Amino acid sequence: MMQEIKYAGFWIRFIASFLDTLFLALPVAIVIYFLSDGNWFDLAQYQQNITYALNGNALKALEHQPHTSLKWEFLFEISVLIITVIFWEKQKGTTPGKKFVHIKIVDFKTHEDIDNKQAITRSFGYIVSFLPFLLGFLIVAFRKDKRGFHDLLAGTAVIYEREADAKE
Repeated sequence: MMQEIKYAGFWIRFIASFLDTLFLALPVAIVIYFLSDGNWFDLAQYQQNITYALNGNALKALEHQPHTSLKWEFLFEISVLIITVIFWEKQKGTTPGKKFVHIKIVDFKTHEDIDNKQAITRSFGYIVSFLPFLLGFLIVAFRKDKRGFHDLLAGTAVIYEREADAKE
């Protein structure tokens, strides 16, 4: 008996992404910041900008953008990409955040595990989904199949785990 596929919507995917930021990206960021000996970005300027913004002076915060090293930024982005692809491959389409909320990435047509090409295409598709104005992510809320632009590019979908999958 074939189980019905339930696509994961915008908010559950948002929560999973937030958790992945905490569990994957933040630890990588901390390591790279210390590896760069603080040269990745000007933390003091970020803190000053937060103070400006909290005091109602957002324009001053925007005027004083911190210096960022592209070399260290590139290392961070590539590291997060590699770690994410490894998770998708080893954990059958999940990351810690997706696993926590019981969703996973699958091939859209077969609903089977994604391959490395799909994982890499999907990751780079995030850039396209981000521009302009996060529209590639926001379309998830309006499509019946809940696919973002990155999913359309990679031929993937995000679905709720089936009972049998969750127990493996």
